[in-house]
Amino acid sequence: MLPLGGRFDALRVTGRLIHSAVGSGRQENVGQALTDWLHGPVIRDSRTGSGQYHVLVAPDAEWQGDAVRLGAGTYLAVPRVGKQVSPVTRWVVQPQRRGRLCDPSHLAALLATAEPLAEIES
Repeated sequence: MLPLGGRFDALRVTGRLIHSAVGSGRQENVGQALTDWLHGPVIRDSRTGSGQYHVLVAPDAEWQGDAVRLGAGTYLAVPRVGKQVSPVTRWVVQPQRRGRLCDPSHLAALLATAEPLAEIES
């Protein structure tokens, strides 16, 4: 568990919304899509039915979207980098270097595609 609000915050997004936005729920497809779109670290917590994704962003980054922002006063289960040891939390996109975080505007653009895609599939 790491405290948020110092090095990074997390934007919590439902699995349903991420899967709709990338057009797949397959781990490999989601990982590649999030790598391509977000260019930063993303954690998946599968303790809930749909699984929550945590997109790591700078504490001072602007966010106006629907994802819940987790910051100071909150702790996040952060898996070890490298070999996966937890069955419930894992890196979807591992950090590449210290300080390299996701750009919230890229997440907003990705999520903007989720609802239109969901309507087409219905």
